[in-house]
Amino acid sequence: MELNTIKPAAGSRKNAKRVGRGIGSGLGKTAGRGHKGQKSRAGGFHKVGFEGGQMPLQRRLPKRGFLAVTITKAAEVRSGDLAKVGAEAIDLAGLKKARLVPADADRAKIILAGKVEKAFKVSGIFASKGAKAAIEQAGGSVAAVEAVKREGKLQKKAKAAA
Repeated sequence: MELNTIKPAAGSRKNAKRVGRGIGSGLGKTAGRGHKGQKSRAGGFHKVGFEGGQMPLQRRLPKRGFLAVTITKAAEVRSGDLAKVGAEAIDLAGLKKARLVPADADRAKIILAGKVEKAFKVSGIFASKGAKAAIEQAGGSVAAVEAVKREGKLQKKAKAAA
């Protein structure tokens, strides 16, 4: 085998369509571009979404809502999943270790979904009213977490439950 004899497999490469080569080719005269108009001209193209001068759809519809920058760093934990942590004391590091929240999460919130079977001591994690009541009803406790905004960053300050 020589490098100058190597060829692709038969039928694997198709010849390019040669347009504008006379009537017999089937793509003569207008070369498949039709008659007149912007698309028939050389260099005749327009932006994606252009509607011939009419106000484009993406500009006709109103802008709505916004996505918070910090939303990916906040995680939700179902109260029924707390047993998967495998410890009585639950904090953010424990939730990450049990893979209940993503590794890049800065904060988490426990929501009421499922039964709380054991008594858990939750600290440094936000909890909804229902989740807090369910944990306390099972004999556990939830340390209050106060979110304080300082210098553009959200910092957590845990208060000891008195």
